Amino acid sequence: MLRTRPSPSRTVHNLDGVWDLQVDSANVGLQESWFSGRLTNPRPMPVPASYNDVTTDNELRDLVGWVWYQRAVDAPRLVDGDRLFVRFGSATHAAKVWVNDAEVAEHVGGYLPFEADITDQIVPGERFRLTVAVDNRLSWQTIPPGFVTTDRVGRAHMNYLHDFYNYAGLHRSVELYTRPAVAVTDVTIVTTINGTTGVVDYTVETDGAGEVSVRVLDANDVEVARGSGAKGCVEVPDAHLWAPGAGYLYTLEVHAGDDVYPQPFGIRTVEIKDKKFLINGKEFYFRGYGRHEDNLVRGKGHDNVMMVHDFELMKWQGANSFRTSHYPYSEEVMDYADREGFVVIDETAAVGLNTALWGGGGMWGGASLPPTFSPETINDETRAVHEAHIRELIARDKNHPCVAVWSIANEPDSGVDGAREYFAPLIQAARDADPTRPVGYVNVGYATPDKERVADLCDLVMLNRYYGWYSENNNMPLAEKNLRDELDGWLKLVPDSPIIFTEYGPDTLAGLRDFHAWPWSEDYQIAFFEVYHRVFDEYPQVVGEQMWNFADFQTNAGIIRVDGNKKGMFTRDRKPKAAAFSVRERWLRLREEQGS
Repeated sequence: MLRTRPSPSRTVHNLDGVWDLQVDSANVGLQESWFSGRLTNPRPMPVPASYNDVTTDNELRDLVGWVWYQRAVDAPRLVDGDRLFVRFGSATHAAKVWVNDAEVAEHVGGYLPFEADITDQIVPGERFRLTVAVDNRLSWQTIPPGFVTTDRVGRAHMNYLHDFYNYAGLHRSVELYTRPAVAVTDVTIVTTINGTTGVVDYTVETDGAGEVSVRVLDANDVEVARGSGAKGCVEVPDAHLWAPGAGYLYTLEVHAGDDVYPQPFGIRTVEIKDKKFLINGKEFYFRGYGRHEDNLVRGKGHDNVMMVHDFELMKWQGANSFRTSHYPYSEEVMDYADREGFVVIDETAAVGLNTALWGGGGMWGGASLPPTFSPETINDETRAVHEAHIRELIARDKNHPCVAVWSIANEPDSGVDGAREYFAPLIQAARDADPTRPVGYVNVGYATPDKERVADLCDLVMLNRYYGWYSENNNMPLAEKNLRDELDGWLKLVPDSPIIFTEYGPDTLAGLRDFHAWPWSEDYQIAFFEVYHRVFDEYPQVVGEQMWNFADFQTNAGIIRVDGNKKGMFTRDRKPKAAAFSVRERWLRLREEQGS
């Protein structure tokens, strides 16, 4: 789906602000047609934001089910047959949208955009009522999965199989935009490099008939190439390449009839060759983190101030990459990564496809759950939803030069019966949607090489490992031996695949110092990383280190989580822990040695 961008033929009206919100604690709003008039007992709620932490109301924070957003909107006047669309950056996890009394959109999936043509439901120049119902419930057939239970006192609980809080609401911007009746509806750009020339293949889709032409503009809006037709190839001489740390962007200005759509892009290549990860033909080593869209009060609500600050912290530490763990991030973040030259592992929201990890007395000591892949849990219907999410993500992010890898899942149960049958068509679907980037998934700790059933289908191996924390706690010599032994196993199982460590690190309580470097202390975090980094440096097949996590983040309540997950380099309010400085020394040195 194309990003909203103003142009000579398009206008964008931002609808962010303070909306009305009403809790539907009995989940009766749909039956009672709450959309058919003004909400009867609303409270103010900012958009974008998670609604959970804004108030002091426990019912709202822990709600299971629907909330209703509403606001009045002044429709712009339309000229020359323009169409009017309403677009949502995300609604977690499902939404229905009404303009006045007419339902105009329905979407499932909490981290990707959707839109609706509302031209026929409004009167240009007049006010209309915009109502959005948002449901935070998960099931075995949603991505991510979950299930609802009711306790003995009749209270509903949302059970989910991921270790971050189930924030909900309108997390990203809501916009109105206009476009001509004949309009650009999709653009696909693939770049290659021939000597010093950038080769730009493009495909344009339109809504309605009309001639298509394109211009390539450089960062100073100077035309450097042009072409005609809905599909073609243009060359940019003496191309300025997009590279890690140097996010140079061109614009493909697409003309279709009277419509003009500007699509930013970077000229760069990504490939895996001889066990190495290459960007523009040069070896690239990932330095960075898993991250979360998570902030105080805002929850997962997008905030440009925090976005820029977080990137500044990452640059200070010498990072060059991150993973969108464990869901697609906002389009603003992806645009900014393009601009700043950060390399991104772009991940779907398929986290928690793993009942063994979360139930049956596993790591989290949950209730007994059935097998991960079964007719009652993760099944063919789940896979169809999962595939749709993969295709939606790639359709949204395919033109971002920052995206170097598609990650189709985090820590699935990849070592059991049914895993290969579930994932093989999904990996192929990702390759079909984008044959230009590597595809993989992030492997869970107990799916070791002797058990793993899916890794050979992927282009690379991505590992989450916690030797020294969830196992071998306070025994780093044994943790190091086990880490080395497992790496040796991966080299035998997938000898041609590069390996990225996408998670590693201990929970660390800021300010806790200890002469003996015991667990939870800042000293233990430093010692933990020193061991892992020593091992990484001795294995050439390891091409990246993305620690867990950039910053502390909120989780569900539990006895192993005290006010959230504390594995951050930084606290939740972005104060550095001691390890932030020692890791900075390493990463700045590696940046000097590796050149990116």
